[in-house]
Amino acid sequence: MVKRLLSSVFILPFSKHKILCKNIYHISGVVPTNVKCYIQALRHHSVSSTIHENGSKDSNERLEFLGDAVLNTVIAEYLFKKYPFKSEGFLTEMRSKIVSRESLNELALKLGLNHLVVYDRRALGINNKNTIFGNALEAFIGAIFLDAGFYSAKKFITYRMLAHLDIDKIQNTEKNFKGKLIEWAQKNNHSIAFESMEEMSGKQKIYTVSVVIDNDTKGMAEHISKKKAEQMASEKAAELLGIAL
Repeated sequence: MVKRLLSSVFILPFSKHKILCKNIYHISGVVPTNVKCYIQALRHHSVSSTIHENGSKDSNERLEFLGDAVLNTVIAEYLFKKYPFKSEGFLTEMRSKIVSRESLNELALKLGLNHLVVYDRRALGINNKNTIFGNALEAFIGAIFLDAGFYSAKKFITYRMLAHLDIDKIQNTEKNFKGKLIEWAQKNNHSIAFESMEEMSGKQKIYTVSVVIDNDTKGMAEHISKKKAEQMASEKAAELLGIAL
C-alpha cells in the first residue's frame, strides 16, 4: 500500500506517458503503475503487431478475456446482493443485459474511453468502429485487475461504470432472446446448441451463429459481435417456431 501511494505521487508528473496516466486516472480513479497494461488494453487488433511465432499479437484481446471474467464476477455479486429474492433466471438475464456489447459500448463512450482507444480508422467502417469500445472497456478492466488488483477493478465497475446505468430501467429493456430460448428448450425437453463460425472481413471479425434445436437449424444470423449474433439468431428461431419469448 505504501509503495503504491509513493508511486502515485511521482508517476503522473514524471512518466513519459503523463497525459495517458492522467486520463486513465480521470476515468478509473486508479493511478497506473504498470502503464504497459493499459497501453495494450487500449490497442485494437487493427493496429497490433505480431509478437510470437505462433501469430499472437499485442492487441487487447487477451486482456478483454480477463476483463470479461472480472466484470461478470463483480456484476453477479452486485445483482445477487441487490435482488436477494429474485430467481437465478432473473439474475442471469439482468447480468446479460448489463454486460451486453451495446451496453458496454455506451458505457465506454460515457466514460470517455473511446478517446483513448488506438485503432485503424481506415480499416474500420463508420458503422463498425463503435463496437470496438465495449471490447476495450473489458480489456481496460483486465488492465486495472493486473495493475491494481481485484478490489480496484471492483470499485471501478461498481462506482464508475454502474453510476452511468439505471439498473431498474434495464429490467424493462429488450428481452434476452438467447436466455429465454434456452429456458423454453429445457422446460420442453428439447436439445439446443449454438454453433458459431468466425471469419475475417478485412481486419474485422464476422461471427455467424446458428441455433440448432433437436439437431435442426432453426435460426441463423451474423454480426461483428458474437453475443449480438446469438441474440439475433435466437430471435429468428423463436419466430420460426412460433414461440412467444
